[in-house]
Amino acid sequence: MVRKIVEQIYLWILLLLLYAPIFIIVVYSFTEAKVLGNWTGFSWKLYRSLLDTGAHHSLMNALVNTIAIALIAAAVSTILGSVAAIGIFNLRTRSRKAMGFINTIPILNGDIITGVSLFLLFVSLGITQGFTTVVLAHITFCTPYVVLCVMPRLKQMNPNLYEAALDLGATPMQALRKVILPEIRPGMVSGFLLSLTLSIDDFAVTVFTIGNQGLETLSTYIYADARKGGLTPELRPLSAIIFIVILVLLIIINRRADKAKKAV
Repeated sequence: MVRKIVEQIYLWILLLLLYAPIFIIVVYSFTEAKVLGNWTGFSWKLYRSLLDTGAHHSLMNALVNTIAIALIAAAVSTILGSVAAIGIFNLRTRSRKAMGFINTIPILNGDIITGVSLFLLFVSLGITQGFTTVVLAHITFCTPYVVLCVMPRLKQMNPNLYEAALDLGATPMQALRKVILPEIRPGMVSGFLLSLTLSIDDFAVTVFTIGNQGLETLSTYIYADARKGGLTPELRPLSAIIFIVILVLLIIINRRADKAKKAV
């Protein structure tokens, strides 16, 4: 009994430490004070100011760029990672282990090393850095995570289903579309969401591949803003909106997954 109480207290303390900073940002997004921690009364001013694109044109551009890069990178990474996972899964045991090890290297590798490596690669190939190079860089470091998300679903799948579909007259493409893809879809969704989050959050790789053409993402905008001596107050409501949107998406996805399990 005592052990259970201690475990519950430890869990709540851990959750408090994790979510307290986010909670503080959300609370102080409803006051017009420029300094975080200075409550001057409830106000929607920062939200109205954020939606005024003329006042914060560069911030909204950074947000649009971030979302566009994240969606493209996550979509392409999901496709490449899913195909790679299927290919790795169908290799022999020794080759599968070797490829799995190679796939984990970019994940364990430091972001700054990945960023410098991609920067040198683009420079050596004479590729002008900008939106395209950032997207390519994000695809590069997101794809291994998708492989890790899809592989467990392939291992849980009945290996005879694909062969049975072929025996019943399905072409390899039909068997892939109607048998394998439905089995690995939860892993693909998880990989897509993880890639989306990693892309939005990334700074180290982005700053090395963004070039000097004036392109900005949220991470580079916040970094440049912080170097000026402070953060734009409108970043507080923007952070709150992003957090709430992601939270709602997670709740919807988890509820659908629970309904699917109950239906089975």
